[in-house]
This record gives sequence, C-alpha cells and structure tokens, in this order.
Amino acid sequence: MRMMLRAVMDTPTGNAAIRDGSIGEAVGRMVEMLHPEATYFAPEGGKRSCVMVFDMADPADLPVISEPLFQDMQASVTIVPCMNLEDLQKGLARLQAAAQDRAADSVPTSASAGIG
Repeated sequence: MRMMLRAVMDTPTGNAAIRDGSIGEAVGRMVEMLHPEATYFAPEGGKRSCVMVFDMADPADLPVISEPLFQDMQASVTIVPCMNLEDLQKGLARLQAAAQDRAADSVPTSASAGIG
C-alpha cells in the first residue's frame, strides 16, 4: 500500500547529525530501505523534516521503518496511507458506482410499493 512517511527531527539531534555527517548516512539508509517514489526535505515548524512516499507491503515493517528515526534522530514520525491522482480517480469511480447501486436498491418496485 502506498504510504507517506513524515519525519520531523529534533533540532539538537539534527544539528549533531549534520556536524558529524551521520545525517546523510541516515537518509541514505532510509532511501535504500524504502525505495521511495518521492522524497522531499523542508523545514516544518522550525525543524528539519522529510517526507517520503513509498510502498509498504507488510504492516509488520512499521517498526523497522520508524524505530531508527525515533531512536537515532529523535524524530516525530507519522506514517499514513496516501493516494496519487490515479488512485483517487479509481476510488471516486468506485464510490460513485456504490452510490448508484445503493440508489438502485432503494427504488421500490411496483410489487413492493403495493401497486398492482
């Protein structure tokens, strides 16, 4: 399932990781592990943050993904399902089809409406 990971790093820990060069190694390990389809870096709330969109095949991977960020970078981590435009369009088509099915099921037939 396509997931979006957002990690917001603790500033003192991030400063130390930049000074000792370990931040590049940590990012490299995450990219190697997740093979993200997109990766972005930006300040968030005055802190360093990273957003990665990746495929998570097994929910049991969650600790393997998040724990290094918690433990090594003192990061606040959020991982949530997400969609791209194609996924959204498919989902909306399914929603519309389900709504039409429900509407068709709720239309009374002449026999059930007491007409006859």
